[in-house]
Amino acid sequence: MLKIAFRKEAMGRTQTYEWWKRFKEGRTSVDDVPRSGRPSTSKTDDNVAKVHEVIRSNRRLTVRKVAEEVSVSKTVCHEILTENLGMHRVVAKFVPRLLTDDQKQNRVDVIQELLD
Repeated sequence: MLKIAFRKEAMGRTQTYEWWKRFKEGRTSVDDVPRSGRPSTSKTDDNVAKVHEVIRSNRRLTVRKVAEEVSVSKTVCHEILTENLGMHRVVAKFVPRLLTDDQKQNRVDVIQELLD
């Protein structure tokens, strides 16, 4: 039995007939057919390392400034920061989403000093 997950957007009559024709011809998936294309040349390991180095040297840089220094687009720079490096902006700095065990222990030590 064929199960189809419908999207919330409405489809026009022409598109509906096109999909009906495809399923009638034997198609069983609603996913897009893989197609060849030009691979991304911006999100390379080298660029990820460059972005990481720039952010580590100055966490207060904007995405635009980092993108200019690394010579990639703003969108690609933002994707590298969020997806590859797991960072997000807090106030005016980029910080890792999760603290390491050393960072957690450092925070506990500082708080203990302040309380004493």
